[in-house]
Amino acid sequence: MILGFKIGFLSVDWLDFIDIGLVSLLLYYVYKLMKGSVAVKIFGGFLSLYLIYLVVRAAQMELLSSILGQFMGVGVIAAIILFQQEIRKFLLIIGKSTSLNRDTFYKSLFVWRKADNFTFNITPVIDACKSMSGTATGALLVFSLDSELKFYVDSGDKINADISSRLLLSIFSKYSPLHDGAVIIYNGKISAARCILPVSENDNLPAQYGLRHRAAIGMSEATDTMIIVVSEETGQMSLARHGFIWHNLSALELRRKVNEYLFETGEEAPEGAVSPSELADESVQSQILPGAEVSPKV
Repeated sequence: MILGFKIGFLSVDWLDFIDIGLVSLLLYYVYKLMKGSVAVKIFGGFLSLYLIYLVVRAAQMELLSSILGQFMGVGVIAAIILFQQEIRKFLLIIGKSTSLNRDTFYKSLFVWRKADNFTFNITPVIDACKSMSGTATGALLVFSLDSELKFYVDSGDKINADISSRLLLSIFSKYSPLHDGAVIIYNGKISAARCILPVSENDNLPAQYGLRHRAAIGMSEATDTMIIVVSEETGQMSLARHGFIWHNLSALELRRKVNEYLFETGEEAPEGAVSPSELADESVQSQILPGAEVSPKV
């Protein structure tokens, strides 16, 4: 046994401190995932029910404890059903941070191998977004680094073309048959257009959010992608990732955040991002971006 000490009748060793530290770290990251979403309230209700069950069982109230015990018996299954979105996000973060991700583990075995240089010119995308913002042309662009998003690509029309501002403007023109849906960009190419994205099921989304913004948030919740939205109503540019959204971005801010995603210098929820539930609160709307305002209609 690792050398430790005693507190009364309790025997504590250093392994217990490591165990408590790891559990605390896990709970902290679970809280970060659920913060700002309806899952926090569900988790609070579930925890309250469990505490009531412990009190009832300690008081030897047989009937009530047996009823609550049936709920506790299926607690793991209920947690998977209730927190499926949060569990998916947690697994995505683990999969992204693991050393086996994108063969980095195997590449690290060959230390003499030259590192792959990822190059992606985002200027055509930024120029196209600026033009569409100026003409209030609605647009929805999905960037993916780790996955081809085959399921979503198959829902639209495959293109597999080099990125150009003229092509993006042509796709999202209101006279184009491809404008109704999302463009998926993977590996520096436009994989497909007119793709169907999952709509967020978050009940706390502001009423002014249209289908594009709801689809962008839903896609960012379900996958490890970054989504750019250009509002058809106001022309404002927004960006969604990990269920958070930046609203009313300038072209310079949009370029910086796209670079952060493509070259992995950003964080899970960097400064300036708010969750949809927080955006619904008028008290935080003025704090989304310095000098930015939330339009009454998006």
